[in-house]
Amino acid sequence: PEGMALAYGSLVLMALLPIFFGALRSVSCAKSKNSSEMPETITSRDAARFPIVASCTLLGLYLFFKIFSQEYINLLLSMYFFVLGILALSHTISPMMNRFFPANFPNKQYQLLFTQGSGESKEEIVNYEFDTKDLVCLALSSVVGVWYLLRKHWIANNLFGLAFSLNGVELLHLNNVSTGCILLGGLFIYDVFWVFGTNVMVTVAKSFEAPIKLVFPQDLLEKGLDADNFAMLGLGDIVIPGIFIALLLRFDISLKKNTHTYFYTSFVAYIFGLGLTIFIMHIFKHAQPALLYLVPACIGFPLLVALAKGEVTEMFSYESSAEILPHTPRLTHFPTVSGSPASLADSMQQKLSCPRRRRQQSPSAM
Repeated sequence: PEGMALAYGSLVLMALLPIFFGALRSVSCAKSKNSSEMPETITSRDAARFPIVASCTLLGLYLFFKIFSQEYINLLLSMYFFVLGILALSHTISPMMNRFFPANFPNKQYQLLFTQGSGESKEEIVNYEFDTKDLVCLALSSVVGVWYLLRKHWIANNLFGLAFSLNGVELLHLNNVSTGCILLGGLFIYDVFWVFGTNVMVTVAKSFEAPIKLVFPQDLLEKGLDADNFAMLGLGDIVIPGIFIALLLRFDISLKKNTHTYFYTSFVAYIFGLGLTIFIMHIFKHAQPALLYLVPACIGFPLLVALAKGEVTEMFSYESSAEILPHTPRLTHFPTVSGSPASLADSMQQKLSCPRRRRQQSPSAM
């Protein structure tokens, strides 16, 4: 019992960390002017198609495991997630590692530019800017990646899983509450069907050797770090409710009341839903679809608060993608240019030749 309590308690804590910090970082990410950090917005059409795409992917993986050798499939997937995990972990630890670098650290800037075509038809495909500190974070993440690739240790798996979850909550944005309800409702049906209706979900989860789930050993107190009886939680049960909770945090900020009522309500609702999932699983001794309990809690609790405060209309009319972020210049009028190149050059010379006349203006005019 002590080992089970430690395992499930650790899973709950690990699930809360990427949701909390990912939601906070999603706010700063929405205000970022860096094109490489711009979030990916999920529309209502994307939300409606998501359960269908996820079902096809899940069924495809199930058939692959049934037809082909499990060893070769997991080797291919391990290499794929090895690269993705290193990049995700490097992006996650970069803000934290910046505090440990000394002020006199020789930090050089680099740019990775990949273009297509030439001349006026040249188009940027990849334009990524990084510095020496990012390279150090990438090296540290590579050590974890090699550890995971060679040992498949559960700690390395969880480091990659937490990085994937944090990046998912940070960089995936819902545009409004209605879209969030469509996404969570569709995945609610998806999760219930594939867990209770078939053995596909459980089979893939147990056969898939990739950091797509958080695991924690229930026999850690008996066998130490070599424990092998794991409790697991899928990353989808973290990221999907997490992006909805992050949306409610941005809604709280848009109200400008200096309170995070909806964020904390949904956060507590997530803890309640996850705890109820573990309790039901312990009672019935069967794997449970976590979204069966998380979706009603994460949608129902904030909706009850909105009903009590009379802010249901404001909640469903809030549009995250339509926000005008502070200090962001917006071009509303485009100047028209006409005339020959010679006349344009003459007009530019006339403007440049009289700078002193402009300096004689009063301070108020300036």
